Amino acid sequence: MSRSAVVRYHDGTKHHFHRFAQSLGYLDWASQPNPFRSFDGAPVVPLELGRGQASSPVSGVTYDQLFEPGLVTPRELSAASIGGLLRHALGLSAWKQYRESRWALRVNPSSGNLHPTEAYVVAGPVSGLSDAAGVYHYAPDRHVLEARSTFSADAWRASCGGRSAFLIALTSIHWREAWKYGERAFRYCQHDLGHAIAALRLSAALAGWRLRLQPAWPHRAVASLIGIDRDEDYVEAEREEPACLLLVTAEAGARGSGDVPAALADAARLGVWQGRANQLSADHVEWTFIDEVARATEDEGRTPPPALDRRAGRRRSLSAPPAVPAPPARDLILQRRSALAFDGRSSIGRDLFLRMLSRVMPGAHAPWDALWWDARIHLVLFVHRVDDVEPGLYLLPRDRRAIARLKVSLGREFLWEPASDPGNDVPLLRLARGDYRRVAARLSCDQDIAADGFFSLAMLADFDASLDELGASFYRQLFWESGVVGQVLYLEAEAAGARATGIGCFYDDAVHDVLGMAGDGGDSGDSDDSDHRGHAFQSLYHFTIGTPSEDERLTTAPGYVWEQTASIRPAID
Repeated sequence: MSRSAVVRYHDGTKHHFHRFAQSLGYLDWASQPNPFRSFDGAPVVPLELGRGQASSPVSGVTYDQLFEPGLVTPRELSAASIGGLLRHALGLSAWKQYRESRWALRVNPSSGNLHPTEAYVVAGPVSGLSDAAGVYHYAPDRHVLEARSTFSADAWRASCGGRSAFLIALTSIHWREAWKYGERAFRYCQHDLGHAIAALRLSAALAGWRLRLQPAWPHRAVASLIGIDRDEDYVEAEREEPACLLLVTAEAGARGSGDVPAALADAARLGVWQGRANQLSADHVEWTFIDEVARATEDEGRTPPPALDRRAGRRRSLSAPPAVPAPPARDLILQRRSALAFDGRSSIGRDLFLRMLSRVMPGAHAPWDALWWDARIHLVLFVHRVDDVEPGLYLLPRDRRAIARLKVSLGREFLWEPASDPGNDVPLLRLARGDYRRVAARLSCDQDIAADGFFSLAMLADFDASLDELGASFYRQLFWESGVVGQVLYLEAEAAGARATGIGCFYDDAVHDVLGMAGDGGDSGDSDDSDHRGHAFQSLYHFTIGTPSEDERLTTAPGYVWEQTASIRPAID
């Protein structure tokens, strides 16, 4: 039944020209959730190093070095270096203000700036943290760790082998997104998790570390490990949904934890716990559809088949060397913003365009080495203004083995012409020539931003084959992968002097119609596990890149007062 529940949820939360997915229909500002979780009574471990010092250990790392394994000398594991990882992945990037309204931006993007993702650190004895093993909640508003639990250091060593590794657990608070987006919120929570995973992996690369998902951990074990299943700690507080566990290794040869999740979770559960979760909203609307799909996609843990890990033999390729020296990675990470509008006139060069596409191809480097599965997301591009590239409709299959099935699924008589340069291993294909600006805007819920940039795109998930092979729980990972793609494109846009934005609002089946993908199931859903016709590929996420039109009314201040003082300047997000 879980497969049926996934398809029923996916079809039931599609946007259509005649109706949107179910939501409240207005914003109840009185119940707007607090964007920051805290645990009252939990001891606090400050991560601030002092004015101007937080960036010094990583200031010499360039953006291109993030994608080249082994070029960055690993930092020593400490509270300060863990703080640096969190700051450059999940911390505050800035504060925006318009008149009396002031709100925070974060390094990791989020649908509606609502930030449903919470992060926990699980570590053994670490300098500056504790002589015991512990569970810590990251509070980005204060850039501190809240010490939730201490437990046996021996249990940690038996699992993870010492001081050279630690774990990060991610969770979702569905209510934060559902407050605005209703039933479609589960999708957006998964997008945000993908962005967070990529942000963490690239931040780990900034420190010279490795980071990888731990699929052997069941959701229930993750919940026990970090204490989100403790009813007494969440009285009247919104509950958190376990998402994933990531292992961070600070040196080569550090032993993993995927083989003993039950033992480590039991040790943490028997530890000394402190703190009570704060309530984010006084009033709530229950969205049972979200609860149903969360249960249907609960992960029981798995050992990935060896055939899925093919990255070791892949070579990394860029279409062209950078025209200017690579900028500091830290600067690009902290300056990332979501564009609100594009100028509708500017263009980008062909080399930069193909370079961006090179970055989203999987390989044996960050962020793709954090994932345990092969590429399941492919890009349909609406090219508007790219120098020396004809406007039109293009396809980037991120796994060449999917091309044959894509040709079957995309039922229109497309060109299927190679569109990359000779010798370039980016398999860009031209489907059709023409002006697709109005089509792109119409499909993205009539938003001009999809037409006014250099190009926009739809991310097609290899839907049926993935669920058949890897089970209903992999529905979440499909969205995660789209978020990882989006995070790379965000940084690529910044590196090119442009800006990007993710688009979660689009007319799902209309996208499929443009591509000739008939028989998607529509509003009917599926009640029989044997019948899933028309779901071979599904659009999960849209994205766009261009030259931003800045709103001069907005001002930006630094994310934290203890960082180097920056002048107040206009900016957008």
